[in-house]
Amino acid sequence: MQNPTTDARTHYRERLAPSLRLLVTVALAGPMVSLIFVPVGSTVALVVGAAVSAVLVILFVVATPVVSVEGSVLRAGRAHIDTTYLGDPIVLTAEEAREARGPGLPARGWHLIRGGIDGVVVVPNIDPADPVVSWTISSRTPDRLAAAIRASRS
Repeated sequence: MQNPTTDARTHYRERLAPSLRLLVTVALAGPMVSLIFVPVGSTVALVVGAAVSAVLVILFVVATPVVSVEGSVLRAGRAHIDTTYLGDPIVLTAEEAREARGPGLPARGWHLIRGGIDGVVVVPNIDPADPVVSWTISSRTPDRLAAAIRASRS
């Protein structure tokens, strides 16, 4: 008797890392902190400022959510759902994506939206027992995410 094999390979994985502009802005906190330590000594101020900048940038990158499709499971940050409960994904960019992230955002939906990322994938939830009506997920490559969701259902 053979065990059935499941397709657990990753179809899609994306880290929604902050933009370079945001990381530079966060890193500027280091020089501001170093000004506090100038009376103690310029070397101490330089070391503390550099350490604060490095720690903040690392924390911002590590704390970013991951969107992935592994086997038949869509993961968006801490949330996950089996793709058999999802309808056909809708890829939105430019003005349509802005509308979906703003006035068109459903109140009863799951949202993983990040500023600075233009693309959005809206996936209807067809599970009648789930109060969430849709998933709205930011993505730099929304067409690839939608294709991975479609492929995981077949």
